[in-house]
Order: sequence, then structure tokens, then C-alpha cells
Amino acid sequence: MKKWITILAVVLVLFAGGYLALSFYAVKFIQAQIRKAVGPGVTIARIQVGATSLSMHGVRFEDPITRQKFLEMEGVKIYPDPRSFLKRSVHVRELVIFEPSFFFYRTQEGGFAGPWIPVKKQEINGEVGGKKEKKEREAVHIRIDCLRIRKGSVDFDDLKMGETPGQIRLREVDLGIKNIEYPLVSCRSPMELRGTVKGKRREGEIYAKGWIDLKTSDLELSLRGRDVEIRIFEPYYRKRVSAEIDSGHMNMDATITIKGEKIDIPGQLELSDFRIGEEGTVFYLPAKTLAPLLKDRGNRIKGRFHVRGDMDDPRFTLQEGFLTQVALSLAEALGIPVKRVGGPLPADPGKGP
Repeated sequence: MKKWITILAVVLVLFAGGYLALSFYAVKFIQAQIRKAVGPGVTIARIQVGATSLSMHGVRFEDPITRQKFLEMEGVKIYPDPRSFLKRSVHVRELVIFEPSFFFYRTQEGGFAGPWIPVKKQEINGEVGGKKEKKEREAVHIRIDCLRIRKGSVDFDDLKMGETPGQIRLREVDLGIKNIEYPLVSCRSPMELRGTVKGKRREGEIYAKGWIDLKTSDLELSLRGRDVEIRIFEPYYRKRVSAEIDSGHMNMDATITIKGEKIDIPGQLELSDFRIGEEGTVFYLPAKTLAPLLKDRGNRIKGRFHVRGDMDDPRFTLQEGFLTQVALSLAEALGIPVKRVGGPLPADPGKGP
């Protein structure tokens, strides 16, 4: 009996040692691939190799020409599958990013800039039949079972909105995405996101869950927002609102579906503590008509909306489609005939003539 126990102990030690050895070489292999892949503008302060994981600290990405900052990460931890080394591919069981900061921008011309980190193309020279031939090295296949972001932040500055740019600030962002492959393949990657939306007086909450196809950008998400301040969106509704909005918070439940460049967003919207001045208009509605009706309802109002459109159609914009739906929803909820709205309402872009 003791003999079998001894043999079993030796087998377990050898198995554990082999697993750690494979894990260590898998980590070293991934470290080499990372050093090859990073492009200009990416800096990594420190890389630590452990027995079963790889850690990176002080990761930063900025435009190498303009020095505009796009990404900072406090730390990254990668847990590779030990078989990655044997297969000469990158298979990561889990990738965790700690306290990252993402910076996105929209220019005055409408172009977007963000933390898009290009992978450098590796080229080698080979000889076939005595002749030199330039070949592009095949991209290493990367598979990530689970990507997690913990306590992240997202800053979006929208300069297209004019002198006062739009500024969206997300904080305490936790994100999880499963089944990621590169080169990208079309598949549904489950995802879940939660975080807070920074306001001028308080923070709101957002939560989303569903799936995304990282290759086609198709997605289906259920989105929930709670206590999000209306005034942080002022640059987006400024042209449609001339009355003063003193206060207001938004609760929203919606389903977002994007398939083949077509977007469909049905949902429900509630405005609470919605206080406005009596001069001008709010979402096309006369403020002098809207203010007393809101007061009678405790400055709280609910309504439904349904935004649909083709994102390839230059006549369609999500911003205008959503504001139009909000205006129609408010008018319906308050019993205001559309003919009393101070100006014609644009047609629902998702409906035909």
C-alpha cells in the first residue's frame, strides 16, 4: 500500500511540475508575442513573468505624432493556457485589466479617435529555389476565453458639438467579454457591463448585458440607466431646447439591436425631478405649456420611444432620431396634440413615407 501511495505522490509531483513548466514557457511565449505586437506610441513600464501568469504595469498608449493620450492601464494580468506554447498560438484563459482609463474623441469634422492599437505587420525574407522572396509572416492566432476590466474609466470629448463640447464620463466601469479571437471571426461574444455616469451634482448608474459580434459590430444588449442627470447631455439637445432646464434625472430601460448596419432601439423613459423655466421650448414643446403640466405630475413623467434607422443612410442620425422620439413621447404622455408643438416634428426615420 505504501508503495502505491509513493508512486501516486511521485506522479502528482511530476504532473504538477510539468504543468508549471508548460505554464512558464507559455507565459514566456506570450511575453515575446506582446513585445513583437506593440506598435508605436505604446509603452510598458514593467513586465513580470510568473509561474502561471504574466503581469504588465504602467501601460500607456498615445498618438506618436500629436502625443494625444488614448489609454492608460494601472496593471494587466494574463493567465495563458499552458498548451499555447505547444501549439505556437496565444490562448489566454483570462485577461484582467485593472483600473484602465480610456480616452475617446470626436473632432469638429465628425471623425473619431480612440485607443485603437494597431498590430504591427511582421515581414521576413525567405529564399525559395535560390531566389529571395519577401513574405508576410502569418498573424499569430489569439484566443481569449474571458476579458475583464475592473474599475475602469471612460472619457469621451465631443468637439463636434460646438463651443461647449459634449463630455461623457463613465467611472467604476466593470466589463466582461467572453470568446474573443484574433484575427476576428464572426461569433457572438457574451458581454456584461456596469458603471456610473458622472453628473454635475450626482452620479447615475448604467448596466448592460447581451452579446456583440466583434467582427461585424452586430450586437443585442439590454440597457438600464438609473438617476442619470439630464444636463450632462445638454450639448446634444441644445439646438432643440431653448428653455432653461433647472434639474432632472433620467431612468431608462431599452433593448439595443444592431444587425447589418440597421439599428432598432425600443425602450421606456422616465424623467424625474424635471424642472424647467417657462420661456422657450423643450424638445419642441412650448415650455409655458409643459411646465404647469409637469408640476401637476410632481415633475415626473414616463413615456415610450422606438428609434429605428439605417446607419448607412446619411439622413439618419441616432441623436436626432432619439430626440424626436422623446418629443413625441412627452407630447403623448402629457396629452399635448402634436399640432400645438412649436414647430414641425421630423418624421420617424425608421418608418416609411
